[in-house]
Amino acid sequence: MIDQIPLFWLVITQATLLLTSGFFSIAETSMMALNRYRLKHLVRQGKRSARLTQDLLDHTDRLLGVILLGNNLINSASTVVATLICTRLFGEGEVTLAIATGGVTFGILVFSEITPKVIGATYPEHIALPSAYVLTPLLRIAYPVVWFVNLFVQGLLRLMTIKPRSEGDGQLSMEELRTLVLEGGRFIPPKHQSIFLNLFELQDMTVDDTMTPRGQLEGIDLEDDIEDIRLAIATAHHTRLVVYEGGLDKVTGILHVRKFLNASRREPVDKEGLREILREPYFVPEGTPLLVQLTNFQEQMRHVGLVVDEYGEVLGLVTLQDILEEIVGEFTSQKPMAGGLWRREPDGSVIAEGACPLRLLNRKAGFHFPLEGPKTINGLVLEALEAIPEPGTALVIAGHPVEILQVHDRMVKVVRLRERKSDGKAAVQAGRASSTR
Repeated sequence: MIDQIPLFWLVITQATLLLTSGFFSIAETSMMALNRYRLKHLVRQGKRSARLTQDLLDHTDRLLGVILLGNNLINSASTVVATLICTRLFGEGEVTLAIATGGVTFGILVFSEITPKVIGATYPEHIALPSAYVLTPLLRIAYPVVWFVNLFVQGLLRLMTIKPRSEGDGQLSMEELRTLVLEGGRFIPPKHQSIFLNLFELQDMTVDDTMTPRGQLEGIDLEDDIEDIRLAIATAHHTRLVVYEGGLDKVTGILHVRKFLNASRREPVDKEGLREILREPYFVPEGTPLLVQLTNFQEQMRHVGLVVDEYGEVLGLVTLQDILEEIVGEFTSQKPMAGGLWRREPDGSVIAEGACPLRLLNRKAGFHFPLEGPKTINGLVLEALEAIPEPGTALVIAGHPVEILQVHDRMVKVVRLRERKSDGKAAVQAGRASSTR
């Protein structure tokens, strides 16, 4: 009966089998290459093809079972048809079988495997979603066979102690999320991308990284004359001021300038009246993560916190604005102290105060100082030298030449910084050697 089938129809059948096999190959590759997060987004939008695709991918063993079952059956049939065609054209014999084997292998590779899989990997979403309409009913029809085959597959996996991946195994780590944001630059506006990256960095930062150091705090000393206190409040650069008696080791409270001005409208405020409008100070342990402190500010309904060490000594002050600026960037209002911490010279070098935070120099001036240890350039220089330097001392830190210009009260007050040298490691050694003079 097969011998009565015209050669023309055998060729048509062979082409149909190759194309059908190509469909299973392109469906398999597109399903595996599909972006799962994009697919979940489409499912939430209510797209039916996405839901069907998600159902198929939730049971990968069944999906691959029906695809490979259909693919192998069709490839086997294609081999038989190719043999019939070659027998009609060249007669029977070993040469005919060789021609049939080579021809069907070539046809399967080109039309049913490589080409469809390349297309499926290139356009996974455009192919996988429509394919779900075909694969879903095929799986229902062939499910008994697929289930029977998978019994042996699962048994073999157990013998090899291989556990199939669960849904939770596909979750992204923080580093993978960071890479995803960086690679998604053409889809994410630059400002939004910057905010996302800052949020990732925020988990590794503490209040020590963003606080205003103790020596730069603006406050009110209750031991001063009342007229001096009023003048200090009137000329203050901040809306909230630290109030203390004699020194920061005796903090009395936090003064909101607006409350002082409102109270002054009725009558002049004396020191006792000033004490009454103070709010209790809010202390923050050093090393508190910024994300934790952001939550604490929200729960405590606070804007300002005093950072203290294990002995209760005030190290600095952190504000809600400081944390928010780490996420969204600096606001339009300028901090009076920040503008004078560093400046760029005409020759490209940077003159920086010793109290200038390293994070500020890295972010604004383009340096690459390490942030794991000291927080200021003064601390970094003292750590590198392990001694109090003299003015004129030069050294290299993290590849950046550093020249000490002023030293006062055992602190580095002013330094000159230059861009990183190309030979970083050699520069560090040479710089440290020269710093011992």
